[in-house]
Amino acid sequence: MKGVILQPSYIPWRGYFDQIYKADLFIFYDDVQYDKHGWRNRNRIKTRQGGQWLTIPVHSKGVVVEDIPINQIEIAWEQPWNDRHWRAIQQNYSKAPYFKMYAGWLEEVYQRRPSLLADFTIPLTIEIAQKLGISQTRFLRSSELNASGSKTDRLISILTQVGITHYISGPSARSYIENDKFQDAGITLEYMVYNYPEYPQLYPPFDPFVSILDLLFMTGPEAPRYIFS
Repeated sequence: MKGVILQPSYIPWRGYFDQIYKADLFIFYDDVQYDKHGWRNRNRIKTRQGGQWLTIPVHSKGVVVEDIPINQIEIAWEQPWNDRHWRAIQQNYSKAPYFKMYAGWLEEVYQRRPSLLADFTIPLTIEIAQKLGISQTRFLRSSELNASGSKTDRLISILTQVGITHYISGPSARSYIENDKFQDAGITLEYMVYNYPEYPQLYPPFDPFVSILDLLFMTGPEAPRYIFS
């Protein structure tokens, strides 16, 4: 069985969904330390002025958020960030060919008010995967398991619990994954190669590293062709 373990992210780029597509079981790594300047609560959209960050504010006053697991990070709902994000998306993509196809659903998404960050980003990621036609992948949160150890040992603990025998990882993990431990556990390793074709964007030049929403709004039902082929 093929598996992927990735930290939950906010409206990720298309490479994230490529990994979901390749996996029989995709595990959201939600009980590891939150990284303040990572992708857990932010991503970029394309605008006439270039890339624009959309960031979900989280409660950090009086605490070191990097000491808190991702699944315990609280959204700062006293800020109207959801309205700002939805307005920014509308303003920059209302003229995109397939914006109207997803607008009703996405507007409803931004009306949700879960207290925890992971409870907003994980369901949204699963829904986007479904809109990309991904139906064979099962989803799980690492917090639902009893993983032990740290770093590579913790990954292997998760993989063996759920019966994954082939692990698919991002290329940057080559620098820290201990290959021999995977071999000893009988788990084969595969590293992603991100090599995707360009697609039409509203505001050139082409930017390959924006949120998946850009691809959906611009190509609609053809979006899978620009990821999985």
